Amino acid sequence: MIDAYKTVLQYRMLFGGSPLKKLDFPKPFEHNHPPVRELNDIDAGPTTQGEKFADWVYINIGSWRFILIQSILVVIWVILNATAYIRAWDPYPFIFMNLIFSLQSAYTASLILMSQNRQDKLKAHNDYLLNFWAEEESRAVLEHLAAQDRALEKIYQEILEIRGKTAKSATD
Repeated sequence: MIDAYKTVLQYRMLFGGSPLKKLDFPKPFEHNHPPVRELNDIDAGPTTQGEKFADWVYINIGSWRFILIQSILVVIWVILNATAYIRAWDPYPFIFMNLIFSLQSAYTASLILMSQNRQDKLKAHNDYLLNFWAEEESRAVLEHLAAQDRALEKIYQEILEIRGKTAKSATD
């Protein structure tokens, strides 16, 4: 594209004629948004006691340490109640243990959802900002591509005019 433009300029200087039309391009895109940051850097963490407790449950209940401790407690519960080594307080089929697990599941699920909800709001807002900035930059790139298309069209028209004049002068 640059070579064709130089050719047109050289022809204009040698043989006279109207100067080239001015090519218009948009101003370069300015990145005036803050840099993209890691979510952990943005998140100040839980602010209330409830959020702190929900995050603690979220972190600890989903760990191998918790699973191992709970498994050991279940084994001890079953052994003590099945053998009646100590007076059986929850004989087979361990209905009281099922009640405890049901209560634990109900409260744990709620606390985990509260913790995830707080984190999801921050993630959604961050995703929105990233998408907004990406859309701005994509729009700027498309504007520049459209300007280049218009410039190429102008250069092409100039080249066609020059070819027409040189062909006409060659036949004369």
